[in-house]
Amino acid sequence: MAAAAAETRVFLEVRRRLQSALLILGEPKEGGVPLDVSVTPSSLQVKTPTGCTELRLPAEVRLAPSSCHGLRYVAGDGLHLRLQTQADFSPKLVSMFNQSSQAQECCTFYCQSCGEVIIRDRKLLRVLPLPSENWGALVGEWCCHPDPFANKPLHPQENDCFIGDTFVLVNLRSDLWQPRPELVPLETHCLSSENRFQLKPKANTKVICKRCKVMLGETMSSETTKFYMTEIIIQPSERNFPIIPRSRFVQSVIAQCLVELSSARSTFRFTVQGQDGKAYILLWLLNSDSLVIESLGSSKSIKKFPLLEDILEADSGSAWNAVKVLYQPCIKSRNQSLARLWDSDISVHSLTLPSATCLELLLILSRNNASLPPSLRCMNSFQLESKNAPNTFRGNKQGSYVVISLPN
Repeated sequence: MAAAAAETRVFLEVRRRLQSALLILGEPKEGGVPLDVSVTPSSLQVKTPTGCTELRLPAEVRLAPSSCHGLRYVAGDGLHLRLQTQADFSPKLVSMFNQSSQAQECCTFYCQSCGEVIIRDRKLLRVLPLPSENWGALVGEWCCHPDPFANKPLHPQENDCFIGDTFVLVNLRSDLWQPRPELVPLETHCLSSENRFQLKPKANTKVICKRCKVMLGETMSSETTKFYMTEIIIQPSERNFPIIPRSRFVQSVIAQCLVELSSARSTFRFTVQGQDGKAYILLWLLNSDSLVIESLGSSKSIKKFPLLEDILEADSGSAWNAVKVLYQPCIKSRNQSLARLWDSDISVHSLTLPSATCLELLLILSRNNASLPPSLRCMNSFQLESKNAPNTFRGNKQGSYVVISLPN
């Protein structure tokens, strides 16, 4: 999409709904080098005495060269300016767990990390969304008689698939192959003063992949298993297993989840927690209509992480749909008071993932944040006053883009 022949970095964020764009032209390594910038409806070109960087735009995006305004210099970034754009709205997201896409089809469940088959040729006759996590508390407002759903858990039947925010529930009763639960040591309990002991197995509901030992989900009952969306891929049985880099897959699933929840429930603040209930990340969704286009002239200077090598192997120029979030880590006792405030706020939605995936996501956010122009990495005055208490991102308020991979 782009051909970069110089070290000048070109960064363009297009806001589809606002029909506007922010253009950042990075500083050349040699200070004081003149820049010759050419803007056309379909491309950007930056010439220096040492080379040329050209950025070609996707077909659905057009710039208005005569609308350039707000030119200013930002130390550490380079030149900032704004333009008007004509950008088509991105296609509607179609989740891989969408009811209509999977119902009535024979599907195969794979471990996303290694491709191991988890469930083979399962015909899903009903693919239904689960109610929100606090639906039980609202039943009293709906019914004028005692709760008819009390003590009646929602468990899928043999050909059902129930969809939660970050997981799916399936019935494994008829499957010959089932994921092997993780084994744990037995616990000893003293029964009397006679020093007699009894071995009692410790309950462990983790479901792990036989091949790569990654945690896939949890057993909810003897027949019902919860699989996390970040750990499995569900494909029609006639299709082959799609090889998707891990970091790209995690970003896609989380980003689609944020977009869908914000649209359906007008929820914009999220707590990402492990399966043990421990908070790892606080997320605040800012917008979901960004198209980011850049020439990655400076990507070599960013520290590489093995988990994210697929991102760094991208072409020197790239474009992707993105959601923009503020985030704060909660590991190592950081931001604990803010996490407690959010935990007691009914407008904050919890997203539960395996603990290892929470750490992966935090690493991805940190990597994406470090790849942004310096002026876009932090927001220093972002806060929201709640009715009960101030919920404020204090200190280093970090903003990061999360890539959404749209299905073809």
